[in-house]
Amino acid sequence: MEIGISTFVETTPDPKTGKVISHAERIREVVEEITLADQVGLDVFGVGEHHREDFAASSPAIILAAAASQTKRIRLSSAVTVLSSADPVRVFQDFSTVDAISNGRAEIMAGRGSFIESFPLFGYDIHDYDELFNEKLELLLQLRESEKVTWRGGHRPAINDRGVYPRPVQDPLPVWIGSGGNPESVMRAGVLGLPLVLAIIGGRPLQFAPLVKLYKRAAKEAGHDVSTLPIASHSHGFIDTDTETAADKFFPSTQYVMNMLGRERGWGHYDRSSFDYARSFEGALYVGDSDYVAEKIIHLRKEVGITRFMLHVPVGSMPHDDVMGAIERLGKEVAPRVRDEIAKWEESEKA
Repeated sequence: MEIGISTFVETTPDPKTGKVISHAERIREVVEEITLADQVGLDVFGVGEHHREDFAASSPAIILAAAASQTKRIRLSSAVTVLSSADPVRVFQDFSTVDAISNGRAEIMAGRGSFIESFPLFGYDIHDYDELFNEKLELLLQLRESEKVTWRGGHRPAINDRGVYPRPVQDPLPVWIGSGGNPESVMRAGVLGLPLVLAIIGGRPLQFAPLVKLYKRAAKEAGHDVSTLPIASHSHGFIDTDTETAADKFFPSTQYVMNMLGRERGWGHYDRSSFDYARSFEGALYVGDSDYVAEKIIHLRKEVGITRFMLHVPVGSMPHDDVMGAIERLGKEVAPRVRDEIAKWEESEKA
């Protein structure tokens, strides 16, 4: 069972003071957070790509490269790379470079993304949303399979027997598929035999169990060894000394972001009752003390089948010291307990 962190490198106003941290400062903080995550024994750190004012990471590979030289063991992933509006050649080259700096610890998490700002920014039509993703994923996978590539599609100039460099340390460079729970995207990942990441950020996590079964069935029918395919979750959360302190610290920035997005997307108002329901044991927020968060992750592993858990922290801007504290608790207190209990459970399941 792998445990890690994901972040979108938010730069939203502080809910109490209204102060907005600069993009430069927040990026430097995230490099410190990745370094700490490595030091406390976490397995993976993911940085998401966005192209708007309230997120600082438009180029996750550069942030991960900065962290690669300061870390030793932790895997470094995008979370996600918005592949539909990216050039797969550059994506492959960027993450091959991170792979070189880290000596084989880079990963690409490819997805459509939940925001559309990158489409007009890079000259793409949002109406080609699905077609763009499918075509570019095809090219990305071909790039990692062969040093020289011949390829033709409908949205990018053709490539005729050209070499793409540098080649990664890992062969192949890991490519995960990120999904918000769309059955078609889950099945596509299974058919391709690619690892799956589910964004479990609302509702009841147990509702994702049928999607995991669908993914495994599609993979098996396509001839892949299901036992070798990891399945991850990306879930919002925060850890502090006790559950109520964690909730009180995490709620203000979470409420700000949820209501900001709600105004853009027509959602209802997000209040404390919504938050408290979501952090209940059956909800999708992993907010509490170390014991509580560990129990929820263990429950997710047993009931849904997740083999990698990524705690997304913060949601909105929080004090850097609080985020560092949550990362330290996840690595030193939560992860060892989860790994031990899951290892025992898996042994009992085999018996």
